[in-house]
Formats: sequence, C-alpha cells, structure tokens
Amino acid sequence: MKPNCSVDIGGISLKNPVMTASGTFGYGQEFADYLDLNSLGGIITKGLSLKPRAGNPTPRIVETCGGMLNAIGLQNVGVDEFIARKVPFYRTIDTTVIANFFGTTIEEYAELARRLDAIPEVAGLEVNISCPNVKQGGIVFGTDPAAAFAVVEAVREMTIKPVIVKLSPNVTDIVAMARACVEAGADALSVINTITGMAIDLKSRRPVLANITGGLSGPAIKPIALRMVWQVAQAVEVPVIGIGGIMTATDALEFLLAGATAVQVGTASFLDPGAAGRIVREIEQYLVSEGIGDVTELIGALKV
Repeated sequence: MKPNCSVDIGGISLKNPVMTASGTFGYGQEFADYLDLNSLGGIITKGLSLKPRAGNPTPRIVETCGGMLNAIGLQNVGVDEFIARKVPFYRTIDTTVIANFFGTTIEEYAELARRLDAIPEVAGLEVNISCPNVKQGGIVFGTDPAAAFAVVEAVREMTIKPVIVKLSPNVTDIVAMARACVEAGADALSVINTITGMAIDLKSRRPVLANITGGLSGPAIKPIALRMVWQVAQAVEVPVIGIGGIMTATDALEFLLAGATAVQVGTASFLDPGAAGRIVREIEQYLVSEGIGDVTELIGALKV
C-alpha cells in the first residue's frame, strides 16, 4: 500500500512534505523541463518586491566547500509583473504555490500582502524578514523581535491566507524570534535562511563577490539548520519548515525527526535540477521499506 505523504502547514495542504526554496527555483515554470512539477508538495516563488529589482552587480554566486555563497540581491520582476505574467502558469499545474515576498518598510510588506491576498492561485505567503528596515537605520527586521513582530502583525492584518515567516539564522536567539513571529500571527515558520559569509580571491586579494558578503547555503549549513529547527519546534506550536543543505531523502527525514513538518530543497537544485522530485521519490521508498504508513509518524520523533 502506498504510504500517506500529505502534510498540513498552517492550513496549507501539501501532497507531500517537499517544497522548493525561494530564490533557487525561479517562479517554477523554469524547471518544468527537468521534473514533474505536479510531483512536488509545493513551489515557493522567488522573493517578490513592490517594484522590479535588478539585484546586485556580478559576480554574485561563488561555490564554496560544501555549499555556495550568493549575493543575488533579491532580483525579481516585481509583484505586478508576477501577477500578470507568472501567475497564469500556476493554473496549468496541480501543485501548491506559496509566494515569498519582502520589503524595506513595514508599509511595503503590508501592501505586498494585500495584493497577493487577492490571487487565488497563491495558497499562502512566505515573509522574508532578512531585510533592512530603511526607516530604522538599516536594522534587519529578522534580527530584532520587536521589528519582526511589527512586520508579521502588519502582514497578518492584510491577508486571510496562511502566513509563513522565514527566519534568519544570523541572530543570537532564534527561539525569541520564532516566538515573536507566532505571537504576531504567523501560521508557520521556515527555518532557516542563509548564513552570512564571504570568500576571498588570494591572487587578487579581493572579495570574490562584488557585494563582499553573501548568504551561505548548502550541506555546510545543515547541522546548524537542524539544530535551529529542533530548537524552534520545541518552543512553538505552529508547523516548522526545515531548510538548509537538503540534498537527499536522508537529509529531509532528519529534519522531520527534528520536528519539521515539511522541508524546502534549495541549493541541491543548482547541482541537480530534478533534486526536489527525486527526494519525493526517495522519501516514499523509505516509508515503504520501513513499513511506515504515514509520513507524519516521523515528525518530531527524535529520541533524546
């Protein structure tokens, strides 16, 4: 008998716990030639802003030991172009779509939430709070519990869709951030975003990235991500989505054991465009081989 792989993320029903991470899968259609999009639990869009963004100058991606650094700068088409040009494709697939978005002021976050709330093809919103608040001297929303609370509260007031908040790992206490977001109305939490890092070219004695620093992702951050998922899952009652270095089903299942209800596959898609679909199949094979009838039996089943 085929195992049940469906999960629920704050009111969003997924056919399986494997989603694609924002910024690594375009808007979804770009990967249609590499895997069956209908096999995925969900697609999370590239981060959206009110106006189109060109992003940072190049070079803005560099491979590192066990991962990669990126300083793309949140390049995107803008919410209006997304609604006009990208959303129609979602009517042709049977996969949950969640829109990731960001702003530089609370007002921008609220306006984006209002516009995306009206799009029936979008099942939920993922809020990227790893952005500087230009009205508060550049403090990053995701590093201050009060600032995070204010953003999530403003978004919550503008949408009836489930709200997922993507947490930054670049904090002293991620549990405090998680609790602030849940208190403000988050229905689920994505843990974690990239870790700030840098690379240096020895010959030129210059940073490899034009932006100097970038976000580290890939297998190198998996142990940190696992630890943070476990901490957050222990502290809040809402579902947690695990992100960070998931390359195989084994990686994904470890996150489920640590307390994640679902996972997002990111950097793996650069190495293997079909990685997310492969991980779905591998999870099903594992459940069958172990005689597990429902994937939710694994959630939070870590023995400590």
